[in-house]
Amino acid sequence: MLRVPANFVRLTVIVSIQIVILAFGYGFLGAVAYLEYLAPSDPVCDLMMSHPGELTMVVTLIATVLSVTAATLFTLSVKEALRHRMWKPISLIHLSTGIALAEGSHILKHRHVGLTILTLFVFGTMRLLTAGWTTLLTPTYFMWPVQLNGSELDITGSAFAALLREEFLASGLSMYFYSIQDNAFEILDIGGVLSGVAAAGYTFGLPGTFNFNGAKYNVSTQGIVPTIEEFSGSDGVPDASGTRLGFSGGNVTVNTGVVHGSHASVYIPQGFSRNYSMWQQGLTANVSCRAIDPSQTQYFWDANSSYIIYTNTAALNNSITGLRLWNISANCGIKLLDTLTTYEYVIMVDANGNASSSGTGFLPSIVCPGQNMDQTYTNFTIFIQGFYKYGFLKASVCEVIPLLTTVRTNYSNEQISSEIISSTPFQPENVELLTFIAGVARFQSINSQGLTSSTIGDTLYSIYSSTTTGRVSNNLNDTDEDYWRGVIEFSATFLRSGFMATGSFPDNVIPNNLSSQVTGTMFVSTIGWTRWAKKSPTYLLATIPLTIITILTCACALYSILEAWKEHQDCLKRCKDPEYGSHHRIHRRAHFDVTNTLHLIMACAAGDLALEDFDQAGIKKNEVAMVSLYESGKSTKKFVSEPAVVSPGLLGLVLGLVLPYHEWPLL
Repeated sequence: MLRVPANFVRLTVIVSIQIVILAFGYGFLGAVAYLEYLAPSDPVCDLMMSHPGELTMVVTLIATVLSVTAATLFTLSVKEALRHRMWKPISLIHLSTGIALAEGSHILKHRHVGLTILTLFVFGTMRLLTAGWTTLLTPTYFMWPVQLNGSELDITGSAFAALLREEFLASGLSMYFYSIQDNAFEILDIGGVLSGVAAAGYTFGLPGTFNFNGAKYNVSTQGIVPTIEEFSGSDGVPDASGTRLGFSGGNVTVNTGVVHGSHASVYIPQGFSRNYSMWQQGLTANVSCRAIDPSQTQYFWDANSSYIIYTNTAALNNSITGLRLWNISANCGIKLLDTLTTYEYVIMVDANGNASSSGTGFLPSIVCPGQNMDQTYTNFTIFIQGFYKYGFLKASVCEVIPLLTTVRTNYSNEQISSEIISSTPFQPENVELLTFIAGVARFQSINSQGLTSSTIGDTLYSIYSSTTTGRVSNNLNDTDEDYWRGVIEFSATFLRSGFMATGSFPDNVIPNNLSSQVTGTMFVSTIGWTRWAKKSPTYLLATIPLTIITILTCACALYSILEAWKEHQDCLKRCKDPEYGSHHRIHRRAHFDVTNTLHLIMACAAGDLALEDFDQAGIKKNEVAMVSLYESGKSTKKFVSEPAVVSPGLLGLVLGLVLPYHEWPLL
């Protein structure tokens, strides 16, 4: 009947525990590598963030327990292997090396460099166990990228052009571009001005944040509408007439969701914060402003025609003493219109017909459609000139070329900022969209002018007077360009918001022919574990010490099991053949701990070891002296001398830990 070696169960337990620890390490590493990102639940993440010191202590404690367990199992396996090895002849230097390994220590012997390196390697590997586990188990702060997609209103195609044309007709507006003279954009008054102020003032270091419908934009809207729910602004529900062109604020429908990849069941935490980067539609304009030279007669810009229409010499201080009517005209060059386009303005003057140069501001402007050679419309022109307080704004013409854009929009820190990725000019099918944008610009230019000042003029004047005069004087055209660009971008945001407002479409679902896809990434700030970078396999390197120790543990355990089986076979053969036992030692299971100093002293005292003195030559001879552990009686163990052999070299010194000298191969 086959008997199990006496130490089989004990060694099996040692190996099993060591393998379980190794499997835990590689299992955790594999889970992170497979899932890419791994984070605990939000309450646990909050706890980790709130108690970083305690988190470090817990991770270090777990790493220490695992490391000490692995190291202890290794030393136990070495101790068991060395116990079996000592029944055969072994040099004292190999014995001391084995004892050092069994104690988790090392030797420093310049005459035995190989054994010194071996013990230092194992010693260092054991010391790296804690560092490896700590590296593997310590969570770090990271940004978890999650893919998003959705849809928004597509204002670039013919389907939206037809819808906008219907809205123009339903609102009583002309659908033709040259009819932008219609006065029907009051709802854009304040928003347009503020957007222009933010864009123009930012150039000179003034605050560049623009708020609209509860959303906060950086500098300008870039013609976008928020596609992220928590950045969409107002959650109010517009009334029946408060959508599309009648939009006056309210909730904007957001249709953006998470794209579930191959690990759809993985929990995505709420995180400490969330940032978003989305690719979506935008709208901007190339605005180029230049001064009108008096010799440039093609514009027929005339801002000198005015006359008094009312005077009251008896008027009190707070009453109107006089009114002057200005006829401002320019050549728009449109065949369907008169040669000259004329706007009328009324400003307040004194009884003599004069306005105050410091208290009165007059900023007339005219918006003209820009007709191409093929009589299509893809741009427009703005004429502008300041008088009195706004005299720093000389007569200028601004050419506005609207552009349909693709932007990368970042949603972070409660603010929305966009970067233009690509742009295309308007096509003839975008004439309705161009009509709306130009109409907003016309409304701003006319209705911002009051009896004593202009809203546009005051904003530009505030920028002019709050910054270095020389700097602004050199960049007035840039200021005009930034202002009008901000107004135009806002008009597109307003238009998108109106058509995407709650209630604009049945069931708040944008039809497919009116929708455009948006894609992007949500970045969740959390704490946990991430897959290592390809160029920095830190986690993989952290498992190397544990792998080495596990391999060495299994090797020592296997050696012990084989030796125990051989000893058992020797015992059986001796029982059958008494002569066999005369030259094979039979070992009992009496306890002997090679790392116990008392046991070593007892074994040396019981034997007849004759060693050299403590001088240099004596120590050198003692290191290569051969001994073996001999058992006599039931519990007596002693070291006995064995015949000396010639030093076999470095490889022989290492092999001496596991093989007796007479079993070495020829080196």
